[in-house]
Amino acid sequence: MTYLGEYLGMVAPYYNLVFVAIVIALFIFFFKREKRIYLKPWKLIFCTILIYVVEELLTVLDKANIIDLSVLVAPILEMAMITIVIYALLSQQEWIKKNVKQ
Repeated sequence: MTYLGEYLGMVAPYYNLVFVAIVIALFIFFFKREKRIYLKPWKLIFCTILIYVVEELLTVLDKANIIDLSVLVAPILEMAMITIVIYALLSQQEWIKKNVKQ
């Protein structure tokens, strides 16, 4: 069973990149189609996904020994993703306060 865990750990970043590519395609389809809603939070979430792609690519390159990744890169990118998501939520909340009549 330990071999299975090791093998899954080796190929997981590749599968993550495939799934994220599907999500990016869905986001592009969404942005081209939908014009009636407030898109700023969705664009920020899309930026977060792009940062995630960069993080995964760096992880794949590090596992393949192509680059030597610093231990600070992943936490900095994750902190950037968390900050952008929080900003997206606050932006949506502010828009709702301004535009939704109670």
